[in-house]
Amino acid sequence: MNPANTIFDAKRLIGRKFSDSKVQENIKLWPFKVIKGPDDTPKIVVSYKGEEKEFCAEEISSMVLGKMKEIAEAYHGKEVKNAVITVPAYFNDSQRQATKDAGTIAGLNVMRIINEPTAAAIAYGMAYKSALIGKLNVLIFDLGGGTFDVSLSTIEEGGVFEVKAVSGDTHLGGEDFDYRMVDYCVSEFKRKHNKDLSTNQRALGRLRSACEKAKRSLSSTTRTSIDLEVLHDGDDFSLRFTRAKFEQLNMSLFNQCMEILENCLKDAKVDKSWVDEIILVGGSTRIPKIQHMLREFFGWKELCKRVNPDEAVAFGAAVMAAKLSDINDQSSRDLMLLDITPLSLGTETIGEVFDVVIPRYTQIPTKKSKNYVTTKDDQSSMRFEVYQGERTKSTDNHLLGEFFVSGIPPAPRKEMKVEACFEIDPNGVLTVTSKILSNGFSNQLTIADDKGRLSKYEIDKMIQQAEKYKLEDEEYKKKVGAYNDLEDCIYNMKKKVKEYEVSKISVDQDSLKKAEEAIIETSEWLQDNQAAPISELQLKKVFLEFACTPLI
Repeated sequence: MNPANTIFDAKRLIGRKFSDSKVQENIKLWPFKVIKGPDDTPKIVVSYKGEEKEFCAEEISSMVLGKMKEIAEAYHGKEVKNAVITVPAYFNDSQRQATKDAGTIAGLNVMRIINEPTAAAIAYGMAYKSALIGKLNVLIFDLGGGTFDVSLSTIEEGGVFEVKAVSGDTHLGGEDFDYRMVDYCVSEFKRKHNKDLSTNQRALGRLRSACEKAKRSLSSTTRTSIDLEVLHDGDDFSLRFTRAKFEQLNMSLFNQCMEILENCLKDAKVDKSWVDEIILVGGSTRIPKIQHMLREFFGWKELCKRVNPDEAVAFGAAVMAAKLSDINDQSSRDLMLLDITPLSLGTETIGEVFDVVIPRYTQIPTKKSKNYVTTKDDQSSMRFEVYQGERTKSTDNHLLGEFFVSGIPPAPRKEMKVEACFEIDPNGVLTVTSKILSNGFSNQLTIADDKGRLSKYEIDKMIQQAEKYKLEDEEYKKKVGAYNDLEDCIYNMKKKVKEYEVSKISVDQDSLKKAEEAIIETSEWLQDNQAAPISELQLKKVFLEFACTPLI
């Protein structure tokens, strides 16, 4: 109903730059407005109380986390302060840090960030712990709404989970299948009515919703229909959609998933026969063609569907939370997780060459150092650009941030050394420390908030804003409650008047007339004053009850 103010897909924005090609692709598809903010950060613009408000992706994610916090607190009946948050395995450091910031804005202490396929492996391991003997090699095929991950892990008897390799695409999932369907429907509408509905955001929103429903239906039936009345410019839209058509539109994306799977096996240097179990995670794994292609790839091996694809990741995160909280539970206490970093980390050297400090698939947490020398005589400072990726040319990789080391004592080139220490914590978040190595003189700098990441001040400001919106929400709920109470009171008093009229019970006619007048007056007032404050609504209810006292 209000597409420009309805935000979705924040996960595809979080930790990314506005200039990112993927962000630019999505902006063309989203009905809401995204603008360039400071340090090339994307900002979502919405209309709120008659004025334009800007939100970063972290704030939108924090609203979702805040809602989950409320649900958990309502269920447990006590405050929830800590959280374990899962992210796609192929999230880079910026995206992980941004997710952590979102948790902080939501008022949560993020105890750990773990990879979604790893959490799913934990869920599987815990569900079948009693039946597990020796070692089991599992492949987690995690295809959700916005992201795709494939992970190879080993589960050992006793609860040891070791990740061997991960691969994926943080921009591939069910949303992309929906967009292909929407594009096809837009072209069909144009062919039938010679009208372009791509500029009508409300029509596109309705169409996107209908396409998603059709996609879900095609997982259990071979044909369905999309029927929308008065979709655009007074014209209806009706289209029969077959499973074969859906597969044809998305085959290139399905093939992309299989290519990523093959690359993961190659990176891990294992054959497909190494895999004992194929675990499906994420709603998009329900698509029959995806399942068919997986079974065919693995020589018609049966897929494991015993773990709920929608709940597996959350279940694994809960087990990790239990372990970190020291809950007296044997199964979670024995859990030992050996995760890895999905991409190489390093710095740029002369000629834009990417020099790897921490290679991909290094077990985390980890700490590795490398020494770098000055390139000029009497060089007093050195610039480090930190990148994440697998390309030889540094600029082809993802720039995480940069920092300067100053205070290097004067000396001929190549004589002064600076040590760069890269440390990855259990959350997969990176800290880079630099130290000047010379005769008794040293200096240490740490990247705390690199460029494009939220500062402490910004996070604190967003926490205050979140609290402000929370209070506004509570105030709104109270107002709705007061409005409903007055409406109920009017309804009940009308009912009482009718009872007296029907039953012909003897009652003071003057009092009855006054009550009827008060009911009419209050009804009319409520119609004209729907935005009235709580105090006025409550006062009107007291007035009406007082006027109708003889009837009660």
